[in-house]
Amino acid sequence: MMQPKKVRYRKMHRGRRRGMAQKGNNIAFGEYGIQALEEAWITGRQIEAARRAMTRHVRRGGQIWIRIFPHKSITQKPLETRMGSGKGNVEGWVAIVKPGRVMFEISGVDESISRRAMKLAQDKLPIKTQIVQRESE
Repeated sequence: MMQPKKVRYRKMHRGRRRGMAQKGNNIAFGEYGIQALEEAWITGRQIEAARRAMTRHVRRGGQIWIRIFPHKSITQKPLETRMGSGKGNVEGWVAIVKPGRVMFEISGVDESISRRAMKLAQDKLPIKTQIVQRESE
């Protein structure tokens, strides 16, 4: 499961998820990519599940890039606890994904294999996504 190595100030505000992705919204490394169409918090477990699905389908061929990382901590208070007495403990880590963000990229395998691998990864993610191709220059 993905999470930061060093975390000085663990507990964060929830924040807002408004607008389109300003960074990471085009393919930089691979030939094909998975692009988000909605905003969401993607957990480290979901990222790892999508990565495993892609890696297992392409077997040893190709290269996969993960373009998102779960930097944001999510806290939760224990069950049956009264209000007050501070913020809860860190329960997990999420990546903030906005519409247009390219989350995964792949190259080194032919189009049919890479599209099938990305379809398997899309099924592991909780949001609507699309497969995009690098524009030829």
